[in-house]
Amino acid sequence: MPGGHQNDLTERVREALTAVIDPELGKNVVALGIIYGVEASDAGTVRITMTTTTQGCPASAFLVDAVRYATRSVEGVLEADVRLTHEPRWDPGMMAP
Repeated sequence: MPGGHQNDLTERVREALTAVIDPELGKNVVALGIIYGVEASDAGTVRITMTTTTQGCPASAFLVDAVRYATRSVEGVLEADVRLTHEPRWDPGMMAP
């Protein structure tokens, strides 16, 4: 099944990211809606595009490092490329209900 491994790895990474809690809001980064994309390759490289709740968020470095660490902890991930963006800007409507 083409893409099956990639889809499985992507889902396992998304699940691992639910353990990353924003220290200011006390919710995980997936539920907050700050994870904009998770892409996995067959070679084990995972690219994550994420944002923070504000552009000057004091927890930015912590969150990026925590997302990278959580991603690398997933079996099958050989490299984690975490990219921070502020486009589009995050707003509370992006949070999961």
